[in-house]
Amino acid sequence: MKDSSDRATDNLKSRKNRKTVGVWLFFIFIVVFFVLVSRLMIIAVGKNVKNVNLNSEAQKLYTQTQTLKAKRGTIYDANGSPIAEDTSTYSLYAVLDKSQIGINNKPLYVTNKTKTAKILAKYLPISKKKALQFLTPKKGHPFQVEFGSAGQNISLITKKKIESQHLPGINFIQQQARLYPNGVFSSNLIGVATSQNNKKTGTTNLVGQMGIEKAFNRQLAGQNGYKDAQYDVYGYKLPGKKQKEKPVKNGDNIYTTIDSRIQTLLESEMNSVQSQVHAAGMNAVLMDAKTGKIVAATQRPTFNAATLNGIGNAWTNTLTADTYEPGSTMKIFTLSAAINSGHFHGNDTYQSGQYSIDGKIVPDWDPNGWGYITYNKGFALSSNVAMSHLEQQMGPKTWNKYIHKFGFLKSTNSGLPGELSGRIQFKYPIEQADTSFGQGIEVTTMQMMQALTAVSNNGTMMKPYFISKITDPSSGKIVKQYGQKVLGHPISSATAKKVREHMQDVVYKSYGIGQDYKMKGYRVAAKTGTAQVSNGYGGYASGDDSYLYSVAGMVPANHPKYVMFITMKQPKLTGTKTATQLLAEIFKPVMTRALQNANTKQATVKRQMPSVVYKTTTEAKRILEEKNFDVVSIGTGDTIIKQSPSVGKSIREQKRVFVLTNHGWKMPRIIGWSKNDVETFCHLTGLKLESTGKGYADSQSIAFSTSIKNKQILKVNFE
Repeated sequence: MKDSSDRATDNLKSRKNRKTVGVWLFFIFIVVFFVLVSRLMIIAVGKNVKNVNLNSEAQKLYTQTQTLKAKRGTIYDANGSPIAEDTSTYSLYAVLDKSQIGINNKPLYVTNKTKTAKILAKYLPISKKKALQFLTPKKGHPFQVEFGSAGQNISLITKKKIESQHLPGINFIQQQARLYPNGVFSSNLIGVATSQNNKKTGTTNLVGQMGIEKAFNRQLAGQNGYKDAQYDVYGYKLPGKKQKEKPVKNGDNIYTTIDSRIQTLLESEMNSVQSQVHAAGMNAVLMDAKTGKIVAATQRPTFNAATLNGIGNAWTNTLTADTYEPGSTMKIFTLSAAINSGHFHGNDTYQSGQYSIDGKIVPDWDPNGWGYITYNKGFALSSNVAMSHLEQQMGPKTWNKYIHKFGFLKSTNSGLPGELSGRIQFKYPIEQADTSFGQGIEVTTMQMMQALTAVSNNGTMMKPYFISKITDPSSGKIVKQYGQKVLGHPISSATAKKVREHMQDVVYKSYGIGQDYKMKGYRVAAKTGTAQVSNGYGGYASGDDSYLYSVAGMVPANHPKYVMFITMKQPKLTGTKTATQLLAEIFKPVMTRALQNANTKQATVKRQMPSVVYKTTTEAKRILEEKNFDVVSIGTGDTIIKQSPSVGKSIREQKRVFVLTNHGWKMPRIIGWSKNDVETFCHLTGLKLESTGKGYADSQSIAFSTSIKNKQILKVNFE
């Protein structure tokens, strides 16, 4: 047991220890206090913590940024009608969670799945059974469900129809989309724009994927704007705070040179021929002969821009991004070069059939030939041997110079993505000769159109163009103007006129191989072409369907208003029609409509209508065709029982005349006919005509080649 002195000593030590601890705690507190105060002062002044600006983060907490979406520019046709424009589509979803209750205990989920499925099946491309499967998932209890592709890209009209049914739990999400009201309408030239998500900004914008939509994406897209404002925790705007705003810049509008009336007819005629032969590829372009303005252009395969149906097989714009050997249409430029360089003597003769060059044989399409013939006749017969002789007479250096003067082997700088330049094999004499008739040289359609302007425009070569102007959407002011552009003068005016005269021989001489291109009321200059198709291994494909057929035509021949170029690659010909006849089914109605719309003066040579009633069908057609009439023979009978116009009536050359046989009446293709011709046809056959509109037929209710009966109703729309 400790005494009192020991206890006193222990107490003294304890007090000293407590005092020491207290002093240390005080100093530690002071140090911590000063550290905290210093840190707070640093934060208050610098407003940064770990390189994060607190002021900025606080503003972000109370700031809402609203993105102002730019409207994508509209693409118009030549008449100012929209070809591609912005619109909104909607995606549909259904809420299934039964906890979703609105005000007044109103259910915000699907209450009657059977009824909902039935109504959705009425307005969407989905069956009631399939819709019900989406609404009754077998696994889990999802908050909401979607309906696959059937619930996507819903139009505003369909959305309103569904909303009018007041279905609980059915909701929509609005999306920016592109509207292509014409469907299949120069789709590869116009292109498409689809929605793409920008990962940096998190916004979704329309982006051009091909054609004009891609080439002019920057001008069409515009620039999004934004609006910043600060709000308190209750959602009220904070007073005295400035609102930041960047105005939206809507995309510019683009006006094309495409004529909708001609384009629609061209699409229809291309569909008709393609359905008959199922070609691997087809191309057709109509261009103003003097300016280079593209009036209509399409291709096969193509796609429906509104639904994107078929786009998987049609990503290539064959106007500029596809090359091919043109075949005999190249002879237009060989003849042009020979005449212009002084090496063409049309009345001189040569041995046709075959020609040996450096031990290699150049054959005519008929290797037996036509004996000794003039070069004039050789062009009309599309003789390869004639062209080879001309190339030899010019020499490879001169011929190669003209190839380049016509703009081949280099880009036309159309502005479209993926444009090719073409290529040539020109090392050996046989290769040089081959190019004179369109083999061993690859071109694009745009290059052909460009070169053809030199012949149609009296020696002056024009740059083809398909856009007339770009305008500001807010002011309407022209941002950029497009138009005629002279590229050079590869041949003289006199040469161009002589070449067109020879092209007329192709159509009108008894031995010419382009007689199918005769048009009522107009003089035609044309050149047909047939080229072997490459097999991809340095040689040519074999077989009856291994050719590319083409035609280049200018109308009216003496003073061309339009140039048309058509190609048809590897068609499956059945023997009922030749390739030339099939291409003429596109060329003639489209060219006729274009000339009529432009009020181009027709030829006025008139002839009297002979009597062909009771003659045999064969004899009647021979008599009428000798007078240069366009004969429409109705029926499969062997005797003519009616004719129109009547005997002795004075009518123009190339006028459509009708003869009715004694049986087997079938409906002809009347697309492109005038209203007067359709009325005459109906009067002759006893059909009852129900028509709408004015101008020329662009539809018929009785299908082509269908049997027709007296008093049957024919419905036709004229435009």
